[in-house]
Amino acid sequence: MTTGRWIHIIAGIMVLLSLALGVEASPLFVSSNWLWFTAFIGINLFQSGITKWCLMGSILAKLGVPKSA
Repeated sequence: MTTGRWIHIIAGIMVLLSLALGVEASPLFVSSNWLWFTAFIGINLFQSGITKWCLMGSILAKLGVPKSA
């Protein structure tokens, strides 16, 4: 898999997990402060869309994940 696909998978998992931990209706609810983490992920996705640079992409590249197939 490429870095782009990994970024989508990791971001999706992090959003779903932070929502599960931050929404009161969830059986995994811990604190509504977890919703700040969801916002942080959204801001990072927005920033990477504008600047074409993503910290997670840089980390994955250093780990040897190919940028394209």
